[in-house]
Amino acid sequence: MKIGLLETGEPPQPLQPAFGRYAAMFQDLLGPGHDYAVYDVQAGVLPADPAECDAYIVTGSSAGVYDDLPWIEPLKAFLVAADRPLVGVCFGHQVMAEAFGGKVVKSDKGWGVGLHRYEVAERQPWMDPGPDGAATVAVPASHQDQVIVVPPGARAVAGSAFTPAGILVYDDRPAISMQFHPEFDPAYARALIEARRGSRFTDAQADAAIASLGQADDRTRVGAWIEAFLAGAA
Repeated sequence: MKIGLLETGEPPQPLQPAFGRYAAMFQDLLGPGHDYAVYDVQAGVLPADPAECDAYIVTGSSAGVYDDLPWIEPLKAFLVAADRPLVGVCFGHQVMAEAFGGKVVKSDKGWGVGLHRYEVAERQPWMDPGPDGAATVAVPASHQDQVIVVPPGARAVAGSAFTPAGILVYDDRPAISMQFHPEFDPAYARALIEARRGSRFTDAQADAAIASLGQADDRTRVGAWIEAFLAGAA
């Protein structure tokens, strides 16, 4: 399968030598069993034709879907026109929701950061039952924006009290999205928090988030979900 990685953001420059860019993180998550094409969406680069790849993943970004940036509307138009399976993560989750008729805002709940746990309300065919049938997943998160109106044709199948629309499944197209970051290795998640300590997060918020990342996470499991979804939808 050829997967197009629509890179809508990048890690802070000082972290890139150690951790790379978001497209590389997704390649590490999904493994070498695929071909990949990377598109620098922030630089205005999108596939000329959706048929260039078998499926697309929309990465995270420090941008907001409501920001007046020249690449956001073309990205939305591409997503609407694409006839390929789509997966959105964090900003990708949000921009897909907006493109397909939902609503995203900067949440008055503030930042969600660290390891967050999400309850799976409707297990999907591409989801494994988990250890002992566990109906939760714990995955790193880093977001201030949230989907507050689920698009027509979509439904939330997992979430939390903090993030009700944690995973969206689209019934009218081959698409899923998630607010959390399965591609974030805990070491990168910690480094990102430290890079934002004192600017976006207070010391107390940063300390609590970093402490949470010491717990076991379900990144690999969610990566397998993405692969299973793409294999079934392509």
